[in-house]
Amino acid sequence: MEIGDILTEKSVVTALKATSKKQALEELAHRAAEGTGLREREIFDVLLERERLGTTGVGSGIAIPHGKLPDLDRLYGCFARLEEPVEFDAVDSQPVDLIFLLLAPESAGADHLKALARISRVLRNTVSCDKLRHAASASAIYNLLTSDTQSRAA
Repeated sequence: MEIGDILTEKSVVTALKATSKKQALEELAHRAAEGTGLREREIFDVLLERERLGTTGVGSGIAIPHGKLPDLDRLYGCFARLEEPVEFDAVDSQPVDLIFLLLAPESAGADHLKALARISRVLRNTVSCDKLRHAASASAIYNLLTSDTQSRAA
């Protein structure tokens, strides 16, 4: 499972405007609805339900909200760099400015977990995250996230 299998350049947002966790999730749900053809509200509800189980703010300014949807036919990713960091109830209590949204079909099983692990490995690298924070374009961010050395970083 490579990030390029679930993310397109079109699903990279370079300057997401949000002032709260809820607003960030709403914006991501809106963009995911455009990319998947699913209803925005359905996506947002799944993301909120997952957040109620525990935050997806993993620390170091990063969040990986995710959920499963019955009508989705493939794994779908959306990456956003926020204009300004927002409080996200992250495990380290730090605001979040990089968000990788992952949506999966209900039947995805291990593929969903493999994708989460791959995303987590890439975003755990502080040098890579610094590059993502300073990349000039969606294309540059996409290339950083999908390059072979990047996606295989431990």
